[in-house]
Amino acid sequence: QVQLVESGGGLVQPGGSLRLSCAASGSIFSIYAMAWYRQAPGKEREMVAVITSGGSTNYADSVLGRFTISRDNAKNTVYLQMNSLKPEDTAVYYCNAGRVVAGTSSDYWGQGTQVTVSS
Repeated sequence: QVQLVESGGGLVQPGGSLRLSCAASGSIFSIYAMAWYRQAPGKEREMVAVITSGGSTNYADSVLGRFTISRDNAKNTVYLQMNSLKPEDTAVYYCNAGRVVAGTSSDYWGQGTQVTVSS
């Protein structure tokens, strides 16, 4: 019932910046939180940043101070501003939405966008 489309990934040198976007559509009115996850080759998928419907944010320690999650409610879009990128940030980044209807929780995922940090 919720569709998520990520964009903004690409190749960047260490120390560079990228801004990822996640556009949501469908039954989005009951989404309580949006998040960015990432998965590097051979590693588990990990949470990068979360933003709630009330605007509270949370970050993984590895990106704290470098990444910023934000939202534009008018555009139904969540962003991830990534600064001071490191090779360790190389991964496929996925947008996630949590939705609760009548006490039942549902997770929705985008297709992912590749971020490569390399010189």
